[in-house]
Amino acid sequence: MLPLLLERFTNTLILTVAATIIATLIGVAAGVISATRQFSLFDRVSMILALFGNSMPAFWLGLMAILIFSLHLGWFPAAGMWSITGERNLLTLLHHLTMPALTLGIAAAAVTARITRSSMLDVIRQDYVRTARAKGLRERTVVLGHALQNALLPVLTVVGVQFGFLLGGAVLTETVFSWPGIGLALYNAISMRDFPVVQGGVLLVATAFVLVNLVVDLLYAVIDPRIHYGD
Repeated sequence: MLPLLLERFTNTLILTVAATIIATLIGVAAGVISATRQFSLFDRVSMILALFGNSMPAFWLGLMAILIFSLHLGWFPAAGMWSITGERNLLTLLHHLTMPALTLGIAAAAVTARITRSSMLDVIRQDYVRTARAKGLRERTVVLGHALQNALLPVLTVVGVQFGFLLGGAVLTETVFSWPGIGLALYNAISMRDFPVVQGGVLLVATAFVLVNLVVDLLYAVIDPRIHYGD
């Protein structure tokens, strides 16, 4: 049982890491631009899209993605992790990974964007940001070099928590896309009342959640020099 769970968990980890990267890149970029252009058209549209992405259930987004990008456009495969021809390489994996990762990452991107915007708005009003602008620094340097670095702590917290939620929330996405991960294994085990597999899968996900939050806590000291752990 353990080798099966570890293999499935590895597949879920691939999906979750990809979804977290997508969510972080989209969310931080949208949040920073929205904060620096508060009340602009981009700000309003991005926050509406963030609300939409946070409200839509993952299984509905997955079904719509399959309907549009697989059945109508034929851009991506509708299910599975590898090609039916048995070809296994990085390009094939990325081709199959795109839609599940986007589906899983959209809701997390929405949350990340809203938190980033809120944190950036608090930071860019601080005196040291005004001082940096008064010294004649470029706006890009002020935003990315001064404001964003100090606004990252709450964003890092949200990303860490979202990573744990994505691990547990991958059940629906993996079921829709037939992704051979721990979520699909748990779904099948619950359907067949295979309780040892359910217990083992939940234990793996819970352990990963705790480890991710530990890593996030340790990264606080890397991002903010004012934070120290011990003497």
